[in-house]
Amino acid sequence: MFIDLLRLNKNVSILLAVLRVYLGYTWVMAGWGKLTGGQFDASGFLQGALANSTGEHPAVQGWWVVFLENVAIPNVEIFNALVPWGEFLVGIGLLVGCFTKTAVFFGLVMNFSYLFSGTTSTNPQLVLLSMFILVSAMNAGRYGVDGIIIPTLKEKLFANRTREVKNAA
Repeated sequence: MFIDLLRLNKNVSILLAVLRVYLGYTWVMAGWGKLTGGQFDASGFLQGALANSTGEHPAVQGWWVVFLENVAIPNVEIFNALVPWGEFLVGIGLLVGCFTKTAVFFGLVMNFSYLFSGTTSTNPQLVLLSMFILVSAMNAGRYGVDGIIIPTLKEKLFANRTREVKNAA
């Protein structure tokens, strides 16, 4: 019932658009700050995550340490580019409502990566709010680029399928 409200109600889509724009602004500002603030370097963050993996109550789990040590730290240059551009592009996607579900999914991937690395900050709040956007399916992008693109794509796809069925007969 609640999911149907999130997915179908046009009035809720207005609230979701406001929420989507808030999340988009948050991501754009985080990415823009890293892109324009000089050379972004994730090395310190990654080393801090490793430091948080020891002690009586480690904030970082062992399986994530394996990922950090074997993938993230050896390829830190790639992450130095992916993080700021990822944050910025997720933000743009959410701000304009273009490929909203994809943008919010990758935003969640980044949020969980930060959480797995032992950083709380605003990540739990962003995860919670992002879940509403993700569950709402198309309704969050109704008042955005998705509201224009997706119906057109569906119409063309349906027309192509109809033609294929007629040609096959």
